[in-house]
Amino acid sequence: MKRTSSWLAAISAATAAASLALASSHAFAADPVTFGMMTESTGPSSEAGIYQANGAKLALDEINKAGGVLGHQIVLRDEDNQSTNPGSVLAISKLTSAGNLSALIATVRSTQIQAISPTVMRARLPIMVGGTDVGLTHANNPWVFRARPNDGYSAKVIADYGVNTLKLKKWAIVHSTDAFGNGGKNALTDALKAAGITPVIVQGFTSNSQDFTPIVLAVKNAGADIVATYIANSTDVAIFGKQLRQLGVKAAWIGSPSVSTATAMQLAGDALYGSYSIADFAPDSSPEAKAYAQKYRAAYKVEPDFYSAWAYDSMNLLALAIKNANSTKPDDIAKALRAIKGYRGVEGTYTFDANGDGLHGYNIVKNDNGKIVFVKHIDFTQ
Repeated sequence: MKRTSSWLAAISAATAAASLALASSHAFAADPVTFGMMTESTGPSSEAGIYQANGAKLALDEINKAGGVLGHQIVLRDEDNQSTNPGSVLAISKLTSAGNLSALIATVRSTQIQAISPTVMRARLPIMVGGTDVGLTHANNPWVFRARPNDGYSAKVIADYGVNTLKLKKWAIVHSTDAFGNGGKNALTDALKAAGITPVIVQGFTSNSQDFTPIVLAVKNAGADIVATYIANSTDVAIFGKQLRQLGVKAAWIGSPSVSTATAMQLAGDALYGSYSIADFAPDSSPEAKAYAQKYRAAYKVEPDFYSAWAYDSMNLLALAIKNANSTKPDDIAKALRAIKGYRGVEGTYTFDANGDGLHGYNIVKNDNGKIVFVKHIDFTQ
């Protein structure tokens, strides 16, 4: 417990410095280009906000040191959403009402993005999002662009690997009952049905639960030989993982990216050993990912994960769109984002489609005694 507290305190200190830099770094530049970003700086998901701020700051410094965009420095205006939907609406409202923004960056929480979508539509600003619920980019909001693959792809990859590589047939699905978890559960159920498999049990829970004993026992009694999870929060992954092992469930485990986050691994320890995860970011998946991981470790002294990687890519994608459009107007940036094809980011190669989805596949990774090992990449780009 002391080791975990020290780890969180160290990262919090780094984030405090990073947050100050986000607000003040390059403020001296004349006529800067301003992006607005909401982060989970406080609340139950604050560890994700730390990583997101770190990734964005790393990209911000690199872009500005290279001359900025169109001769202008970039300023990143940050607002805390307190890890809640109402806080997200307030944060985006504060950012957009202040004016003078060229673009926005949101979080990885699909429910938060659903909550702010009407405000974004009214503000008419392109927004980079990290939520993976399929519906986020299929809700007739042309301003939403995703810098992570959506759950339509994740479910196909999970089903394919579990059925065809692990050769397992008795599936249990455990999911959080938010937009992310419900969407992932539905997509995975459909993907398994296409493979001729009906899950032996499906269990949902409210995020930030403290006891998964009833769910774990139900999975055990159902005789599942593989557990597939769509769990939104890394802290829930850790609690679920520990109780899964404590109660003697020997089934294989493959889950959404939260299973392989640095936070989940730190909190769960050996309870996650041997588990599989889909991962949009994996340090060994590409030269770009490997280089980013080295830079992140050097800057923050901890391992990176997707919470930081998608924010780093979002900053670079927005900068690229401005350069390609030769404009800082939101309309022009949105058009330029949609036109990006074959951009090699740290999360993968971005080719945006008409819906605003930039990535179309996932990595499979394995927790090998505490080390995340890249297994393979599966892509569905047409």
